[in-house]
Amino acid sequence: MVILPAIDIKDGVCVRLVKGDFRQITSYENTPIDQARTYFKNGFNNIHIVDIDGALHGRPVNSILIREIIQKVKSRIQIGGGIRTIDDISRWIELGVDKVVMGTAAVENIELLKTACNKFENKIAVSLDVKDGLIALSGWKKQTNISAIDFIKKIQNFGISRIIYTDIYKDGTKQGPNIKDAVELSSKVKIPLVISGGISSIEDIEKIKSLNNPN
Repeated sequence: MVILPAIDIKDGVCVRLVKGDFRQITSYENTPIDQARTYFKNGFNNIHIVDIDGALHGRPVNSILIREIIQKVKSRIQIGGGIRTIDDISRWIELGVDKVVMGTAAVENIELLKTACNKFENKIAVSLDVKDGLIALSGWKKQTNISAIDFIKKIQNFGISRIIYTDIYKDGTKQGPNIKDAVELSSKVKIPLVISGGISSIEDIEKIKSLNNPN
């Protein structure tokens, strides 16, 4: 099992949103680069970074700051938020990121996702933010009627490296993840699944590990 601690960046600082609600946002004193260094010092070799401003505006916004993290922290970086084009993906990969995460662009433009997977083998992950089984886009602002399971079935032969599944109702709450829905989803698809949202304790991680799910 791979554990990826997350850093969400908005306006250049580390933040936490509750259930994707920008009215419920907490900012932290630790800078993003200091937080990344702390994760690495504590043994985390993989870090998930989200450019929240990028997700909202549809283009990378905190690129300079994230580039500094990539250059100065030895962990493998998985980056998402505002990645909408092949050029966006190419720039991040050239900077040395381990995985590029596509969210809104993957759902709205499946052909772009397919092209990216073919061009950047084993480098593309897909983030699905889900509410009541349906995908939300554009920094959780746009709710769709697209079923997460149906969408994954459409793309599961593209060569996607992993799916990051986030239950919006759990995200930022520190009340534990939605394991039930994540396991159900994982059982129906063959892409490795990362469970996200609400994880805040060793007990949460142990519950996930105890599932011993091959995905």
